[in-house]
Amino acid sequence: MLKVENINISYGAIHAIHDLSLEVKSGEIVTLIGANGAGKTSTLRAISGLNPVKSGEITYEGKVISNIGAHKIVGYGLSQVPEGRRVFGDQTIEENLLLGAYLRKSKAEIKASMEEVFNLFPRVKERRKQLAGTMSGGEQQMLAIGRALMAKPRLLLLDEPSMGLAPIVVEEIFEIIKNIRKAGTTILLVEQNANAALQIADRGYVLETGSVVLEGLAQDLLHDDSVRKAYLGE
Repeated sequence: MLKVENINISYGAIHAIHDLSLEVKSGEIVTLIGANGAGKTSTLRAISGLNPVKSGEITYEGKVISNIGAHKIVGYGLSQVPEGRRVFGDQTIEENLLLGAYLRKSKAEIKASMEEVFNLFPRVKERRKQLAGTMSGGEQQMLAIGRALMAKPRLLLLDEPSMGLAPIVVEEIFEIIKNIRKAGTTILLVEQNANAALQIADRGYVLETGSVVLEGLAQDLLHDDSVRKAYLGE
C-alpha cells in the first residue's frame, strides 16, 4: 500500500533523514518508534506532503506521491493526525469534523461519516456544539482522529496520539486505534510509548538519528533486548 524508498530530508544544513525505507501493507498497523529527534515526525510529514523529500521515492497505492501537495495526497485517501492534536479551538466540534471532509462533495456521505465518528467517540457526540478549545486533552485527541477519519482515508497516519494524556485515556485511545483498523483502515503509528505501540502493531521500525536501525514483527521487537533496554525502560 505504502512504500518509502531511500528518502533523504534536510532542514537547511541539517540532514534529518538518511536513506530511510519502510513499507506498510494494506490492513496492517505499523509503528515507528524512537527517541525524540529520531526523525519519526519528519518521516510522517514527508509521506503526507508537508516536508519536501530531497531524494528517494514515496509511493502510495502505486502512485508516486513524493513532493506532491498535501491537499492532493488527502484526496488520494491518506490522512494525518498531527502531533499535538491541532484542533481549531474557536470552532465547534462539529465544525472541526466538517473541515476534515472539505474535499468530499456528497452531503449524505459526509453525514454518514459523522455518525460513524460519533459511534466511535460518544463523548465527541455529546459535546458536538461545544467549542473544541474547551475540551480536555483526551477529548481533543479523539476529535483530531475523528476529523482525519472524516476524509475517509484508507491509510491513517497517527503522530504521537498518547502525548500528554493520562494512562487511562492512553488505554482508551489505543483501543480506538485497534477498532479503526478492524473497520478496515490501515494505520502508520508514530509513538514514543513504545510498549503500547508494539502491543497493538503488526510490525515496527526503530529509528535513530534519521535512519532505520531495526525492523521486524512487533512481538519480536517487544522481546528484543536492545529495544527493551532503550525504549521499554528495562
